[in-house]
Amino acid sequence: MFLLLFFVLLIQFFTYWIFEPFASFLEYVLELRLFPIIALIGLVLLFATKNIEQN
Repeated sequence: MFLLLFFVLLIQFFTYWIFEPFASFLEYVLELRLFPIIALIGLVLLFATKNIEQN
């Protein structure tokens, strides 16, 4: 039982160690105060690709 608990804690530790920087980066980028900038960039890219396809 303790061996199983050890492996579960080890897996949780490595999962946190690998994915925590990526998760904190996404949390920072997707903050509500940055959402208008992200939406504006998305709209510009959307209309830029439409103009490229028409030419």
